[in-house]
Amino acid sequence: MYQRIAIITGASSGIGKAFLELLARDNGKLFKIPFDEIWAVARREEALCQLASSFENVRIVPLTTDLSDISGIKAIEEMLKAEEPAVGLLVNSAGMGIKGTVMEKSVSSISDTISINCSALSLLTKAVVPFMKSEDGKPGIINIASSAGFFPQPNFAVYAASKSFVISFSRAMSYEFKPLGISVTTVCPGPVRTDFQRRATEGREEDFTDWRKNFVSDPVKLAERSLKASRKGRRMLVYPFSQKLLHLASKILPTSWILCFSGNLK
Repeated sequence: MYQRIAIITGASSGIGKAFLELLARDNGKLFKIPFDEIWAVARREEALCQLASSFENVRIVPLTTDLSDISGIKAIEEMLKAEEPAVGLLVNSAGMGIKGTVMEKSVSSISDTISINCSALSLLTKAVVPFMKSEDGKPGIINIASSAGFFPQPNFAVYAASKSFVISFSRAMSYEFKPLGISVTTVCPGPVRTDFQRRATEGREEDFTDWRKNFVSDPVKLAERSLKASRKGRRMLVYPFSQKLLHLASKILPTSWILCFSGNLK
């Protein structure tokens, strides 16, 4: 008998934590059969262990690893090979980004952004898919992208480009994995109420202070909508409605206009 598991990256905080808490408390609303285990992947060991001890109805397996290092992906892959679970859900929620021009940023911050947002997501997907099977509908992959990926963003260029990668990669994987019965849902939120802004500004700003503050979403609501979209087999969720308008604008406005507008937001 297979152990039914879900894997969530970036699970110690923000959107990833919201996914973890929803799945840990699920009483059949989201999944008819609850998961036997949830593998929670993040770099912060203390935060993961606190989360793991706060739930009694499901076993949380904390996996402290740095996904910017290939060894972190290999460790998860080896664990999958050793235990051979049935993965019903993979949530690629880990991500990072540092605001500022490319020339202002350190080599390590650029490298880590690409490694976590692009490489880790791709390699972990490849590692997990052979173990994806479910007795409760189709197994699913949820990739957290961003509305920032709809267009280039001066002063946040690497992050926006990395999320464009996530969108393109996820769309292609939804086609490649269709014969396997695996759905791939790309989630493109706008600003979300997490500590992302503080980390992106390296502590200079705790919250969104410009026009974005009027469009901040709740991470729990975002996670719940994402899970429902995955269960329905949707390929993309743009959330909330304000970001749908932004998505439409990215398709019809000239790139030069968008660059001028986004560049002046600094």
